[in-house]
Amino acid sequence: MKVILRRNFDQLGKVGDVVAVKDGYARNYLIPRQIVYQATKGNILALEEEKKQILKKEAKELELAQKLANDIEKVSITIPVKVGEEDKIFGTVTSQMIADSMKEKGYEIDKRKIEITEPIKSLGIYSVTIKVHPSVSAVVKTWVVRE
Repeated sequence: MKVILRRNFDQLGKVGDVVAVKDGYARNYLIPRQIVYQATKGNILALEEEKKQILKKEAKELELAQKLANDIEKVSITIPVKVGEEDKIFGTVTSQMIADSMKEKGYEIDKRKIEITEPIKSLGIYSVTIKVHPSVSAVVKTWVVRE
């Protein structure tokens, strides 16, 4: 059976690809999960309209992500930590601590989107990258200070 992909599917291809699959696989798995359409003229036209909608939505999400990234880059956060001898901190500054500091500033950031390139184990100023969107990231200036 020839089908048209409605969304990206790792095993088959990308949105809009026309692929041949076994009848049972299409009827029992792909079509009920709305991953594919059966390849008919009407469905091809419907898919083209759906593609336009998806592109508009992605463009809007990208614009919002860029706006958020610009706002985030203007923010600097301060993380107070306990220190021992020679200004060595106990443990490290984690992405959760950074996410909590960002939340205090009014930005809801998931800790999994925060990328710390090297462990923060001493006092100082660090640049931390936050993935706002798969193609947009922002850099936040992070001050690690004595508590």
